[in-house]
Amino acid sequence: MSFKDHFSTQAATYAKARPTYPAGLFAELARLAPGKTLAWDAGTGNGQAAVALAGHFTRVVATEPSAAQLEQATPHPRVTYHQSAETAPVLGDASVDLVTVAQAAHWFDRPKFYAEVKRVLRPGGVVALWTYGLSTISAEIDAAVMRVYNGPIGPYWPPERRHPETGYRELDFGFPERPFPAAAMELDWTLGDFVGYLRSWSAVARFIKDRGTDPIAPLAQELALLWGEGPRKVRWPLAGRLGVQK
Repeated sequence: MSFKDHFSTQAATYAKARPTYPAGLFAELARLAPGKTLAWDAGTGNGQAAVALAGHFTRVVATEPSAAQLEQATPHPRVTYHQSAETAPVLGDASVDLVTVAQAAHWFDRPKFYAEVKRVLRPGGVVALWTYGLSTISAEIDAAVMRVYNGPIGPYWPPERRHPETGYRELDFGFPERPFPAAAMELDWTLGDFVGYLRSWSAVARFIKDRGTDPIAPLAQELALLWGEGPRKVRWPLAGRLGVQK
């Protein structure tokens, strides 16, 4: 099974609209790692997690199979980007302190990826996979979003989507496990920010390609009546798996 690319068609939208991960998560992962020399961020997308890791590690290797996503990647002097899926041939054996995968492990050929992680992680090295599902804003707004999520665009979600929905609890994991750090993304967003995020969903892109209409437009009109003036706090709890190399 090869990496499933569901985001190249909306790579620019994805880069602009996706929420950012909390700084505290990266600080805690760096604290847990046995060193701060080298990190590998797999499935890096536009490099959001890789750039955050560069604040803690001397060098970050970021891999991503999608050329369109890499075109949107944020440059950083301590981050090098490579087009690759589940492997990182540029990394030496037992050379990496931390491996991260943000919102992408459910698309991987995980046996292949886990074998590569075991090759590159040094003893005591840490691997962290995390994900997030639907946001929470208010009961009324959340219910309106859920109706579209499960309704018009529901058939356009790939089966792997169940893993973010279940917080990776059902994801196979090949390492001695430790508790994943408690973390959540919280942003103050305008209605326009939030609608842009909804339009970055891969199921929305597939719906538009199949039907030629925008399923978010009616929802945006409904949300305009519920949102009120100014920004609203949008929250995404993070869930994940954290393991340590023997």
